[in-house]
Amino acid sequence: MITFKQLNVEEDFKTVSKKEIIDFLHTHLEQFRDSKEAIEKCINYAFSKEEGKGGYILTGHLDNKMVGVVIMNNTGMEGYIPENILVYIAVDGTMRGKGIGASLIEEVINRSEGEIKLHVEYDNPAKRLYERLGFTSKYAEMRFTKPKK
Repeated sequence: MITFKQLNVEEDFKTVSKKEIIDFLHTHLEQFRDSKEAIEKCINYAFSKEEGKGGYILTGHLDNKMVGVVIMNNTGMEGYIPENILVYIAVDGTMRGKGIGASLIEEVINRSEGEIKLHVEYDNPAKRLYERLGFTSKYAEMRFTKPKK
């Protein structure tokens, strides 16, 4: 049975450290990973007390071993953009296919108030899981990256 721990503030890093969360995500996001610096910025945003920011981390454990992590950020944009963005979700690579990812997503759906959005690359196999759990593709994301000067 998977157990969950929600971390809302820096003081919650008692059973698992910020570094462990960053390393876990960086390792298990594999080809979809961001830099450790980007993951840390996301954690800092989730723990921010600034107006319109915040969020939480949800960890999943089996037999006291961390097997999954989700970082949810608040958008502060209720009414026109979903209030929550699921920024990172990863399951231990040796534990995939056991329903852990689905359990994590179902748990954040239950714990979060308001709508949730996430970004997923078209070739990410997890896309089918998200669709099965009720996520839909409303828009195609487009980005413009300014050249460095």
